[in-house]
Amino acid sequence: MSDINAIFEPGVLVRHPDQPDWGIGQVQSNIGDRITVNFREMGKIVIDSRRVILELVNE
Repeated sequence: MSDINAIFEPGVLVRHPDQPDWGIGQVQSNIGDRITVNFREMGKIVIDSRRVILELVNE
């Protein structure tokens, strides 16, 4: 797992850098290289943290 992705613990708000239309998501789990996020506009998505570095949302 990327060191930056280690900060994404459950409850943290994030955005997908390549999918802004998904809206803000809330991290559900972060296990190994997989981060499960529940996005407002897309629903639950599993992100491969080796391929995508999520953007932290400060709200």
